[in-house]
Amino acid sequence: GWKGAINTTIINFNNEKMQITWAARELFPSENVSFSYTFDEGKHKVWKPCPTYLLDQDYNSGCLFKTEGPTLAISIRSSNGSEELFSKRLKSDFYIKPNRPENVTFFWKEDTVIVSCNKPERAVKCLRLELQYKSKFDKDWQSRTSKCCSVGEQGFDPRKCYSFRVRLKRLVPYCNVVNYSSDWEAETFWMNGTLLDSCDDDIKSQSNTVIFLSCFLAVLLMILILLILLCKWQRLQKSVMPAIPDPKYVFADLFSDHNGNFQEWIEETAHAMVQTKPEYEEPECIIEAESQQEDNKNSDKQSSQEKIFNFSRAAENNDPKATQIACLMPTSNTIASFAGFQILMNNDMYVML
Repeated sequence: GWKGAINTTIINFNNEKMQITWAARELFPSENVSFSYTFDEGKHKVWKPCPTYLLDQDYNSGCLFKTEGPTLAISIRSSNGSEELFSKRLKSDFYIKPNRPENVTFFWKEDTVIVSCNKPERAVKCLRLELQYKSKFDKDWQSRTSKCCSVGEQGFDPRKCYSFRVRLKRLVPYCNVVNYSSDWEAETFWMNGTLLDSCDDDIKSQSNTVIFLSCFLAVLLMILILLILLCKWQRLQKSVMPAIPDPKYVFADLFSDHNGNFQEWIEETAHAMVQTKPEYEEPECIIEAESQQEDNKNSDKQSSQEKIFNFSRAAENNDPKATQIACLMPTSNTIASFAGFQILMNNDMYVML
């Protein structure tokens, strides 16, 4: 009953190496068994001992040896080899586990990606290329399978970062009795046709953008608050402490012409005031008594005219005495010329025109 009860695991690594394992501690708890194999057929079989044992707590739990043909026979015996505990014949080609895909390339065109790899040397018809992908928003992998050695998929969002991984699978049951697939090729990360180190870079870039915008808005808000406070402070300062006028603008010539030399500026200013002082000042007219005016009325008419004539000539020469005479002289129906003005004399009044 032992020969049919032992459960073994058989793997043919890409038709290059065979690995056969068994549960040593469960099946043979008190004995360290031995293993032998042969790829020969017919009556004249040459059994070979296991070249490399796999151990489980110092007990033989498996054997690793080279694949030498399509037909394999194995035998598990007692430690001294006297008793056969398990034997089996099998087709090694039905237990092939392919190697990882080699030279994987990604071709992007808009929202479509095509993944391809090099074709293996053997049994290409039995192989399928499997593509799995997911975005940072997906929990589970999406899977697509196609003939070796190219697979394509559409509908990728250029704004998302995707993780990709590929492997080769053997067809069951046409080529394998066990569903063996290769190990996954190294995972890659893509966004809009650009290879990234990881999708965390995309998350970091978005977080950095959010942080930058937040800081920028905060700075703008602080500048606005400072401007408002500055305007209010200037209004308060003007109301509490009025601005003192700057003498630089009130006395522009003091600073522009004399470089702030006050003594030089005041002397020139005083000199200019003296020069601009009027040479002629209108004397104050003295009003004579009425009796004196009546005497002047009775004076000789000819004498008046001579006086007027002399007065006119003296007035033209800006003679102060003429002015005094003009104030004192009696008026008559005579017009005299005085300093560019005309004086109408009529009886007791004179009018300057």
